[in-house]
Amino acid sequence: MFRGASKVTLDAKGRMAIPTRYRGRLEERCDNQLVVTVDRDYCLLVYPLPEWEEIERRLVRLPTLNRQARRLQRLMVGYATEVELDGHGRILLSRELREFAGLDRQAMLIGQGNRFELWDETRWTERRDAWLEEESADEGGLTAELESLSF
Repeated sequence: MFRGASKVTLDAKGRMAIPTRYRGRLEERCDNQLVVTVDRDYCLLVYPLPEWEEIERRLVRLPTLNRQARRLQRLMVGYATEVELDGHGRILLSRELREFAGLDRQAMLIGQGNRFELWDETRWTERRDAWLEEESADEGGLTAELESLSF
């Protein structure tokens, strides 16, 4: 499980160090093999390779005559890039992926259970704050699934 928010820095070549606390789990789960792809929220998704392969199988089985399914396939499978942690625990993000997510130097790595989201730090802060404002303005608009959760 990957959880928590970590500030990370990209170097001039587009390399990003994975926080130390995740490295052992990544080596164990996927032998340091990851896949990075794009998300519709203009962030990047970082999956351990076995998790990505399962997602990819489901994506390619979607009906290609469905316009939304084709768009999702084009984005997620089209941008999917295999990366490997180097000896210093870093991954190299391609220029295309960095440009898509607006990543420059400062970023946020957000654990999401089976994957990470990688956000430009400013975009993350703006989106997070907007989501929190929406939630407080939305009175009782939870779906049935969410209403059954207790924290």
